[in-house]
Amino acid sequence: MKKIILLLSAAVVLIACNKVGKDEYIISGTATGIENGKTIILETQDESGMGLLAKDTVKVENGKFEMKGKITEPAFYTLQLEGAQAKIPFILENGEVKIAIDKDSIQKSKVTGTYNNEEYASFNEEITKVQKKLMDFQNKNMETMNKAQETKDTIVINRLMQDFNKIQEEVGVASKAKYLSYAETHPKSFISALIIQGMLNDPSADVSKSEKLYNGLDESLKNTKPGKAIKAKLSELKAPAGVGATAPTTDGK
Repeated sequence: MKKIILLLSAAVVLIACNKVGKDEYIISGTATGIENGKTIILETQDESGMGLLAKDTVKVENGKFEMKGKITEPAFYTLQLEGAQAKIPFILENGEVKIAIDKDSIQKSKVTGTYNNEEYASFNEEITKVQKKLMDFQNKNMETMNKAQETKDTIVINRLMQDFNKIQEEVGVASKAKYLSYAETHPKSFISALIIQGMLNDPSADVSKSEKLYNGLDESLKNTKPGKAIKAKLSELKAPAGVGATAPTTDGK
């Protein structure tokens, strides 16, 4: 009897914890130190990809906020806090997304709670490490470059630009390797689908490599907008040259 009661209790706890149903999301946010009434807007890209659309709006109450809705596949969204100069990017997906807003530095806000957001945070940390050398160079030489531009010292300007371009090339190669490595080892991550999509937008893309990565993706990702875009692009790149063109007549017309 005791075992049955324990099992029932465990089932009740499990049901209580599972607050989000299929194709649903909850954004549970903390906004410590932000006054009541401040507006928070959930935004996504419009169909053109050039602008933003407001999907939901809430107000901060006692340092907290919550948004609920439906979503059928992962997608990038942003949160805009009233008065803040920057937005908080994250991946909206089925599940409970937890966002802790840092009122002093929006860029340091933390997003957790779902697989893709945990991966996004981890991936950003790795890319930041790869690109640190370039950022360090910029910070170290910013004042020198500004003075050289003011005095029109072309010798110093050219030297700094040559050094910058060299480091930029190194960082670019390292970043590309990191992207590729991630996509190869994370077939269930939404980030991997975006990486492959980006690879195929490069004119020098290795189509065979991109196709292999696409084939290795989890089936759920292949059915997302990026997944479908990858499939369409691969078909386009693999199509024989001249397919769909009108054949010339014997007289050359």
